[in-house]
Amino acid sequence: MKIKTLSAAIAMSTAMSAGLFAVSSLDNQAQAQEETYSWKMVTSWPKNFPGVGQGPERLAELVDEMSDGRLTIEVFGAGQLVPGFEVFDAVSEGTAELGHSASYYWKGKAPAAQFFAAVPFGMNAQEMNAWLHFGGGLELWNELYDDFGVDVMVAGASGVQMGGWYNKEINSVDDLDGLKMRMPGLGGEVMNRMGVAIVNMPGGEIFTSLQSGAIDATEWIGPYNDLAFGLHQAADYYYYPGWHEPTVMFEAIVNEEAMAELPADLQAILKTAVRDVNANVLDEYTARNNDALETLINEHGVELRRIPDDVLAQAREHSADVVAELAESSEMATRIYDSYRAFQEKVVDYHEISEQAYYNARNPVGDAAE
Repeated sequence: MKIKTLSAAIAMSTAMSAGLFAVSSLDNQAQAQEETYSWKMVTSWPKNFPGVGQGPERLAELVDEMSDGRLTIEVFGAGQLVPGFEVFDAVSEGTAELGHSASYYWKGKAPAAQFFAAVPFGMNAQEMNAWLHFGGGLELWNELYDDFGVDVMVAGASGVQMGGWYNKEINSVDDLDGLKMRMPGLGGEVMNRMGVAIVNMPGGEIFTSLQSGAIDATEWIGPYNDLAFGLHQAADYYYYPGWHEPTVMFEAIVNEEAMAELPADLQAILKTAVRDVNANVLDEYTARNNDALETLINEHGVELRRIPDDVLAQAREHSADVVAELAESSEMATRIYDSYRAFQEKVVDYHEISEQAYYNARNPVGDAAE
C-alpha cells in the first residue's frame, strides 16, 4: 500500500514538474517573441543608390515588416558610418551587425573571396546562383569567412556588366598601354598585365576621378547605374562586353555572434528576406539597363563601341593565367576553384543546347549592337 502511495506521489510530482517546465518553456518563448533587436547595416554603396544601393533598403523594410518590428535594421551608405572598403572589418569586429558589399573588395584579407564576386569569362548570374545555392559554393564561401567571425548570404547580382568608360578610343591592345583605370578584382589584375595602371576606389569617388583626369577610364556596373552617376559627362566612349564581370554577386555578411543571439524565427526571416533581395536586385537591373542605355546613346550622344577582338583575345589569355595563379595560391583557393570549374563545365554543357542555342535561334542575325 505504501509503495502504491509513493508511486502515485512520484507520478504526481513528475507531472507537476513537466507542467511547470512546459509553462516555463512557453514563458521563455513568449519573452523571446517580445524582445526586439536593433541592427546597423553598413554598405559599400552610396545611400539609396539605384539597384545595388536600394537592395539593402529593401532588405531592411522586409525584415521590419516580416518580424512585426522585432528586428529593425538601420542602413548606412558608404562613408556614413564607415568607408565603403571597411564594411567587412566593421561587421567582423561587431561595429555593425550586417553589411552589404562585394567580396572582391576583401582580396587583401582573403584572396580566394574573389571567386565569389566575379571571374573573368566565368559564370553569369544565373549560373553563379545555381552553383552557390545548389553546387556547394555557398558552403565554401562561409568556410572561407569562418576565421573572420562572419556568415555570408547571396544578396543580389548585377548581371553581365559593361566593358567600361574610356576618354579615348580603344582600337587595339596598344591603346591600353599606360592608361589609368578603376577596375577591381581579377579583371583589374588582367588589365594590369595588359599595360593598364589599376586604381581602386569606392563607387562614390569614380565620377570626380574620371572628370579630373585622375583616371582615364573606369568600369562601374552597367547603364542603369552609370547613368545615375553621370559617367557620360566625364567620358565619351562606352565599351562592351563586360568580359571582366559576367556578373557581380553581392553579399550580405552577418556578424556570427549577432546572428546567434537572434531567435530562430528572426534568423529565418532574415535569411528569407535576403533571398528575396537576391532575386529582386537582378530583376531590377534586367528591367532598367536597356532603357538607360538608350538614354545614354539617344539623349547624351554616348558612343557605344565593341571591345576589339585582339583585346578580348589577350584578356581571355591573361584571365586564364590570373585565375590559375589564384587557384594555386592556397589549399582553400584550390578547393573553391575546383568546385567552381567543375560546376561551370557542367552548366556550360547544358547551356550550349538550352540558353545559348535558344539565343542563337531567337537572334539569327548576330550582334544587334554592331
